[in-house]
Amino acid sequence: MGRVERILVSACLMGREVRYDGGAKRSDDALLAGWRAEGRLVPFCPEVECGLPVPRPPAEIEGGAGGAAVLAGAARVLTAQGADVTAAFLTGAQAALDVARSFGVRIAILKEGSPSCGSLTVYDGGFRGRRLPGQGVTTALLELHGVRVFDESRIGDAARHLAGLEHPA
Repeated sequence: MGRVERILVSACLMGREVRYDGGAKRSDDALLAGWRAEGRLVPFCPEVECGLPVPRPPAEIEGGAGGAAVLAGAARVLTAQGADVTAAFLTGAQAALDVARSFGVRIAILKEGSPSCGSLTVYDGGFRGRRLPGQGVTTALLELHGVRVFDESRIGDAARHLAGLEHPA
């Protein structure tokens, strides 16, 4: 039998009120609930861990460039009022990677659309509710270091990936 994998998960998906608007986005997925009962989940919010308040102004990656561009210094994370919060997002991403490494995490389930945690899309930077393909800053850093990231709509895919990690062919 393979090792039991830990899973990094967005704290808001676990019902913690850490989102920019002070709310949560609790997932009632049965697989996630099962992993929680097994003690596999490591809840984490990179935006709170870096010291941003709850609630806080919404932020988007300028031009919808994505997290890789932010990591490379080619894009910034800005609030709707124009405040540059890039350093905080980079600090939160590094904190997430540090936690993932400390728990031996190789898989994460993170909140889609977030400038930190999005894995398929990010908002376009215009604060108009439009999304573009791309990853958030934390997702980009985790993936760069071998942590496979799934969003809350792909928990079934995450379960299949997890089975492969625990029981390699």
